[in-house]
Amino acid sequence: MTQGVGGSTAEAELAGLVSLRDQAVPIGQAEMRARIGRVQAGMRAQGVQALYLDASTSTFYFTGLRLRGSERLHGVLIPAEGEITYLTPVFEEAKLRTMITLDGAVRGWQEHEDPTALVIETVREMGYANGTIAVDPATPFFTFDGLRRAGNRYDFVNANAVIAPCRMIKTPAEIALIKQAMAMTLAVHKAVARMLHAGITTTQVEDFVKQAHQKIGMDPVFTFCIVLFGEPTAYPHGVPYPQTLKDGDMVLVDIGCTLHGYQSDITRSYVFGTGSARQRAVWEIERAAEMAAFEAARLGAPCEAVDAAARGVIEAAGFGKDYALPGLPHRTGHGLGLDVHEEPYIVRGNRTVLEAGMCFSNEPTICIYGEFGVRLEDHIYMAEDGAHWFTEPAASFDDPFGVG
Repeated sequence: MTQGVGGSTAEAELAGLVSLRDQAVPIGQAEMRARIGRVQAGMRAQGVQALYLDASTSTFYFTGLRLRGSERLHGVLIPAEGEITYLTPVFEEAKLRTMITLDGAVRGWQEHEDPTALVIETVREMGYANGTIAVDPATPFFTFDGLRRAGNRYDFVNANAVIAPCRMIKTPAEIALIKQAMAMTLAVHKAVARMLHAGITTTQVEDFVKQAHQKIGMDPVFTFCIVLFGEPTAYPHGVPYPQTLKDGDMVLVDIGCTLHGYQSDITRSYVFGTGSARQRAVWEIERAAEMAAFEAARLGAPCEAVDAAARGVIEAAGFGKDYALPGLPHRTGHGLGLDVHEEPYIVRGNRTVLEAGMCFSNEPTICIYGEFGVRLEDHIYMAEDGAHWFTEPAASFDDPFGVG
């Protein structure tokens, strides 16, 4: 076994990880019922009679039911007043009933029937012969098209207007889950750094990351893993070929997984072996941009102010204006919860005001094609007293994990 930088190996690091899953408390039925009450209040305020949820994270958010999308319609209807209804193929009904954690009626459709007609029929039986149906934005077009044909007495609108205000504002229970997920992924990051050695490939590190997340107790379904060495670190979402680590390479590891459905997402950039003055200088600029974004994250400020703060530091250091390269080619951040990318987005033009309960990434990447890139990504949650880190930022260029 080849020894890693910190005198460790992949085998030793995996052996040293223990499950931390029991330190996380999943969302309970009382909170889910409160969520349904909140979205129903929003529906009534906006003149919406029924909300259709497809097999998406919004169904999990409101009901605790995990559904996998397919050509067969599985969904949930939430009326503006009253109890929810689950919609399923009849041959899946028995299975569905074992998965339901929040009470509601169940209606089924046979293989030869039009399931969208069942959706409309159910809305009518809820007492709404006409009006407005809000449709989950994650609904496949073929389902939406069927709803329009079957429900010609109704108006159809994007349900984001009623869903997003609920999902954007995280409760203390949600923030606690995300904190624990982040702590677990940060532990995996540290293990990666300890087991790196010259000659290891990005694919080997990716395999380790997946195994480590499983060992530490994350959900079985893996979310994402970007591991880059050297010049490919300049590409925000990676390259389609593996790399082999050598002395002086910039290392970029962007990883995340889920804990009871809630996402983690952390990026660390550091040099393997001996770093150059150029690498140090760019890393320090990236760190300053991340800190400027954090300082700009104030209650009542618009989301775009956070992006402008980070971008201003990078541009002042001589990098490209706006999205020009070398520089920062994308938004500074994105919301996070059940989806790794959700509202609010930290981008120019987004005037959404920061409120307590909002959670979002802070990742002002610096990309220099032909050389390397640096991304330091931590996440922020807004509380009544302002911005807080989910994970502490990288300590320094020489000691990114603060262990020296």
